[in-house]
Amino acid sequence: MVEEIDDIDWAALEHAYGTADDVPELLRAAGSTDPRVREDAVEELFSSLCHQGSIYSATVAAVPFVARLALEGPGGRLPMLWLLHGTATGSGRAYRQARRAVAGALPALLGLAADDDPDVRRTLVWIVAACEEASLPLLPLLRARFETEEHPDVRADLVTALGLLDVSPGPRTARNEALLSAPEPTVRRAAATDLLRTTPLPFPSALVDSALDAHRAAPSDDDSHRPWPSAYIPFQERLLDDPDAALRAVARGLPLAWELTQTWRDRERDVLPWLAEAAADAEDLCRVARVGAAVAGSEDSGYAAGVPRLAGHLRSDDPALRVAATLVAVRLRLPDALDLVLQLMDDLPEEAASLQLVLLGTPGVAVTAAVETFGPAAEPVARRVAAGPLRTEWLDVLRHFPALAADRVDDLVRMLPASVGVLAALGPAAGPAAARALRARAEAGDLTAALALARVDGDAGPAMTAVRALPDAVARRTAAVRVARELGSPAADLMPLLEERLGAPARESRADAAAAIWRVTGRADDMAPVVADQLARRGDLHEPHLDALRTLKAMRLLPEAARPAVEHIASSPRRVMSGFPCDGTPHPDLTARALARALLGTQLSGPA
Repeated sequence: MVEEIDDIDWAALEHAYGTADDVPELLRAAGSTDPRVREDAVEELFSSLCHQGSIYSATVAAVPFVARLALEGPGGRLPMLWLLHGTATGSGRAYRQARRAVAGALPALLGLAADDDPDVRRTLVWIVAACEEASLPLLPLLRARFETEEHPDVRADLVTALGLLDVSPGPRTARNEALLSAPEPTVRRAAATDLLRTTPLPFPSALVDSALDAHRAAPSDDDSHRPWPSAYIPFQERLLDDPDAALRAVARGLPLAWELTQTWRDRERDVLPWLAEAAADAEDLCRVARVGAAVAGSEDSGYAAGVPRLAGHLRSDDPALRVAATLVAVRLRLPDALDLVLQLMDDLPEEAASLQLVLLGTPGVAVTAAVETFGPAAEPVARRVAAGPLRTEWLDVLRHFPALAADRVDDLVRMLPASVGVLAALGPAAGPAAARALRARAEAGDLTAALALARVDGDAGPAMTAVRALPDAVARRTAAVRVARELGSPAADLMPLLEERLGAPARESRADAAAAIWRVTGRADDMAPVVADQLARRGDLHEPHLDALRTLKAMRLLPEAARPAVEHIASSPRRVMSGFPCDGTPHPDLTARALARALLGTQLSGPA
């Protein structure tokens, strides 16, 4: 083995950290009789040859030696087998060669199918399955091994491997159906998982019930560990391909309610009671708030099934739970939601303003959500905000109540730059003191203040100056788009920069520029196709796509090239837009669908 290692030009190969000239020494050390030397070497081999799932040219060259260490080395077999499995399932330019190399090493390893250690036998099954089509000649061996294997976990993995490799659907289905009554729970679950993977949608209810029975019998299976190739679909993930099957699973106690609402539209009412009943912390309650925001108002009793449980959270000694529960009441539009918000502001003013319920969430959300959800009816909440010491977290509330904001202009001026949005919303009502303060900031290069100044006293000059003063050409073009989209025709002097941005390589940049040019010039016929081009791509939508929908809606134009995408957004039963993060706000997919339907100008089935 030593001579064969030296026959390879390792310096011409690479691993995760560069040149692979250290691999020979590591392979020799992995065969050391000193356990500490051996363990350190194996750890280095994993890190170098299979780094976070990535494999390299040196990984391919090392496969025969790793296989021999698995068979003949002085250490345990498992680490070497795990490295072979990581090689067969890894990604990178060399993944095809790596899989072929592992498949080539398999014949010498097949004797491990009868090893005394069940973990060794399981890992060998994973390696066989990972080699996919190269392992098809081994199907008879796997079938024979299944007949003699006694360990339930190994038998379950053999069922999965046979299902993934077997190209004969009839015998595979018959075998799995028969195994639904096997004595081992893990075997029943493996058979049910493979049946779900291979059965066309929608699933027969009898199959779903059998699969759920199998899952209940073996609930500890960890789907986060996936030793199988990409053809494998975990049990719960596959259930989500059929919304009715997933809902049936939720009713049987499987915790899929949240995932169901993230995958499918119009399932919020069905799963809200389950989510509300299971909510145990602020993050859970933010999910309830998001789902509740999509459900009908207080005249419908179906949305309020979780209210008894919610009442306990509203009385909690944990401030985060109480704030989150109040947010749920707001999003559910409970009749006493505004009173709950006012009570929260009285009892926990600091927590109500500053608590961040989830990572990336916005503090003060229960109060701002009240105004967003109830509109003018939330004036008592806005009055409470305006009456006390102003909090930066709640300033956005005053944008919706200009009369209340006008009474606090002096304080708003002192709170710049945090208050710039409120002063801009006030416009001329902000008065000369606000204009002077904004002008001072604008002349110092603050573009946001310059835009607010244009709203307050109509002078767009400082905004133009702030754009031209930017030292970077890309930054100038980006800022020009921002100013033009906000101010419209007063930004006409920025047209050369907008035209430059219109030639950007990215579709989103071109769409932004086209929207800005339309705002300045009113040219919709030639700008709408540029905006629409951004929607022509399929895939998960995000905020710029929403912006494109809003712009086309304002233009009242839908170029034919974008019509299929807009129709898909309007009518897809699946979510077309990601909802990350979940901070208790309504799912952005609701906005995408509403904009698409308004743009199409037609009434589609289902709630708008």
